[in-house]
Amino acid sequence: MRRTEYDAGQVAKRLKVPVTAFRWALHAGLVPSPDASPSRWSRAAVEAMDSAAIDAAMPFPPVSGGAAADRIAEALGTPNPAVYGEKANVTAFVVRRFVDRGLLADLSANPDGTLHHPGQVAEVCRREDLADLVAADTPLGPEQAAARLRVRRADFDHMARLGWVRSPQSIEVRFGTSRAGAVDIALYTTASVDAIVPAHPEADWEQLRAMEKGRRSPLAALAKQAAPA
Repeated sequence: MRRTEYDAGQVAKRLKVPVTAFRWALHAGLVPSPDASPSRWSRAAVEAMDSAAIDAAMPFPPVSGGAAADRIAEALGTPNPAVYGEKANVTAFVVRRFVDRGLLADLSANPDGTLHHPGQVAEVCRREDLADLVAADTPLGPEQAAARLRVRRADFDHMARLGWVRSPQSIEVRFGTSRAGAVDIALYTTASVDAIVPAHPEADWEQLRAMEKGRRSPLAALAKQAAPA
């Protein structure tokens, strides 16, 4: 039976090109948007595509999110350490935020990692505002975010419940070797944490920063009101 509709993977297979090359061609406008459904192309549309142009537009192999982070760190003159486990100056978290900003296209269908066009990564590395972008997208855990705002962790947790700041990504942290001791830790961008104070002048920041440990947060009542019934 002849196939009449194709998803991205099936189009790439029929054209005999890497699926990352096809996704880049779609991003770059070298192939038309799906015409059979929001994510599928008709047979006629596929047969009209230029496989040679698609293949030539994407140098192989693509750059992984981790490798992109390394290249960005090198461009800033602060290379990531080569030893696994040492703290990186630029992380894959930052690369994902660059995807959110539209600075990088994610050519992967894998939720656990990203893949990028080498030329687009090089273009990002040449940006004059690269250092500012990386600083804004650097991840902060809840404790780090609270410290940056000079408030208690409990007060920051209320801010998160109120929707004053949102976490675009979390990481799993294990205590010991068993997954039974693993917890998900929310990460926040530095820029989103810095935006809290100017966005919420209704909060008494002087009072919040003077709160002693163990005392009820002034934000507790607001968070309770905001909670769904």
